[in-house]
Amino acid sequence: MTKGILVCAETADGKITATTRELLHAGRDLADAAGSALAALVTGKNPQEAAAEAITLGADTVYTVDAPSFVESTPDYYASLLVMTCRKTEPAVVIFGQTDLGRDVAPLLAARSGGVACMDCVRVAIDTQTRALLQTRPVYGGNAMAVWSSGEEVLRVVALRPRSYAAAEPDATRQGEIVALDPPDSDESPRMELLETRKEDIQGVKIEDARIVVSGGGGIGGPDGFKLLEELARVAGGASGAVAATRVPCDEGWVSHGIEVGQTGTIITPDLYIAVGISGAVQHMVGCADSKVIVAINRDPDAHIFQEADFGIVGDYRQAVPALTGAIKSIKGA
Repeated sequence: MTKGILVCAETADGKITATTRELLHAGRDLADAAGSALAALVTGKNPQEAAAEAITLGADTVYTVDAPSFVESTPDYYASLLVMTCRKTEPAVVIFGQTDLGRDVAPLLAARSGGVACMDCVRVAIDTQTRALLQTRPVYGGNAMAVWSSGEEVLRVVALRPRSYAAAEPDATRQGEIVALDPPDSDESPRMELLETRKEDIQGVKIEDARIVVSGGGGIGGPDGFKLLEELARVAGGASGAVAATRVPCDEGWVSHGIEVGQTGTIITPDLYIAVGISGAVQHMVGCADSKVIVAINRDPDAHIFQEADFGIVGDYRQAVPALTGAIKSIKGA
């Protein structure tokens, strides 16, 4: 693999996101193993600060495009931007996060470039014998791991699950090159149009960045029950604690869709996942199965979640959650 690795970077408030830091770590390891260079693509208005940060985090070259970021544009436009970038830079592998951007744009890029895409991966590596790219991803609801191999004859597009790699540590002494690219031509009639952007006010840490997540399911019964979960998350995790939910509470309007965990929500890998009133359906477990420790609280002793959990409490969450919160307060107080 002589061509380089390209990381599709995401930014927030002009800074490299936590997920992109992980992608740069993965990309750096892959580039070193392949004997190639690591590049990053940074878009948005005035991307120079984020580009300089990406170099400290491991990139050899950063390509910048002063154009609308993904959240300010459409998947169609952003895919065109990526296709243009790949034609100019000719990477062998493009790495996305398994985020909204990755889910929407990675398959489009692969299709338009005649490449292949492998989504929701937890590891990428180089086969030292064949030089093929090996992509590891969970299958059968996380009960097994499959390794997909793709050769150098096509562009390989990979979407990595957040928290699969540790975040790259900055090195202020690193040197790199920043190359500005022109945005793609907009002569073609757009097939998508951005009608409105709504920014959700999320308090505290994002669920994908939280170390401790307390999640509620349909068994919570309504929005009031989530107040108990918020207290438990605050006591157990402090600034690193967050509340999440399954699809039912989100669809019912009890909580925001932005905190949904599962196949149709966010995939997370916290140190501790406390599942409250959650049955343990496969569609949900896809989003949390790689948590280091899972604790289940459910009044149904036959709930499937107990087969997935490391520890379980059978009982009404209205009694179990306050008791657990009180016990943690006592331990921390001692």
